Amino acid sequence: MKIQNQNNFGNQQQTLITGYLLVIFGIFISFFFGYGVEGDAVFKLSRPRDEFVIPNLIVPASKYNFLISFILVFIGARLILKRMSSFSSLYLGLGLFLLITCFLVWATAGKSFSLTGMMQATIIRATPIALAALAGVLSERVAIINIGIEGMLLVGAFSGAVFGSLFGGVIGLILAVITGGLFGLLHAVLVITYRVDQIISGVAINILALGLTSFLTSSFLKSNPELNDAPIFRPIKIPFLSDIPILGPTLFQQNFFVYGAIILVVASTYYLFKTGIGLRLRAVGEHPKAADTLGVNVLRLRYLNVTLAGMVAGFGGAWFTLGSVGRFDEAMTGGRGFIGLAAMIFGRWHPVGALMAALIFGFADSLQQKLAILRTPIPSEFLAMAPYIATIVFVAGLIGRARAPNAIGKPYIKD
Repeated sequence: MKIQNQNNFGNQQQTLITGYLLVIFGIFISFFFGYGVEGDAVFKLSRPRDEFVIPNLIVPASKYNFLISFILVFIGARLILKRMSSFSSLYLGLGLFLLITCFLVWATAGKSFSLTGMMQATIIRATPIALAALAGVLSERVAIINIGIEGMLLVGAFSGAVFGSLFGGVIGLILAVITGGLFGLLHAVLVITYRVDQIISGVAINILALGLTSFLTSSFLKSNPELNDAPIFRPIKIPFLSDIPILGPTLFQQNFFVYGAIILVVASTYYLFKTGIGLRLRAVGEHPKAADTLGVNVLRLRYLNVTLAGMVAGFGGAWFTLGSVGRFDEAMTGGRGFIGLAAMIFGRWHPVGALMAALIFGFADSLQQKLAILRTPIPSEFLAMAPYIATIVFVAGLIGRARAPNAIGKPYIKD
């Protein structure tokens, strides 16, 4: 009865917070995106070279934003009065989506905006973040904190550039994955066998990767440019599917890394939640002593997943060189490993949730670039901050509850 009362109280609190946020969203949209807005927002749904051309979507900016404002205030007031709803998270997600659409309509009023190009850029920019987040999920599901994903991305990018230049893109990609796996194995040895603090080990790996790649770049790559001229994996058009309006260019005209990331998310979800070994892995992350009592080899499974996490991060690192620019530059990963950790938390330590969170970060990143073209009065840096603010709010437990595996960060000592 006590637990049920606590759950009811938590549900009421979440419903009230969601209701107040929706009301605030509605008022904000009305005052900032509704008044004084003139003209229509024109969204281009097709490109001139597309097989099927869809007419532009024309939205009357002021009317649309006032309508959405009214809807959000109405839903928010209803939640506040009702005080209990099983769909408060869904309502909040809807509110955030509508808030973003109102912002886009306001920013595009009197101008035109390529929605297809925006979605393509979102997928591309979200790919390394999704792979970093997936590496974090694989590692932390067995209770090993992996701050070193940024370093693993970096060595993957370096290996992809050098070995891709020497042996071609496919060999470069394979060796980038292996290099990432070796750094993952290094992290596993330090934290599992020698019980080094997991945060310190991850930071050390990041520093090692940054120093090593910077030294090798300045010592060898700058004087031997032929070692830093890797081929790039070009977009692969999937027949018939690539001709679908909007979705075709977005999902079915991407390079190998985008398809690989989607496959890895699906495979990881099946691996963690639909297989016997996945059940044992999650048991190791929650209650390693109980799992050991039932005959599960805790240390072996931790080694396995942390090494796999390094390989996924190495694949994500290769995106920067073999999937983007074809060359390596110092610190070119730009903190994507840390952003991936935020996406992992935002996605509740689930591969699909991490992918969805990565898409949000990728959307904010691509929209930041578009804002400079649209010349909106809002600095683009504020938009880049939004996903991180949402992550902080989520982790603080104000909206829902993000719970890491129970044994996270704790070394296991076998009796």
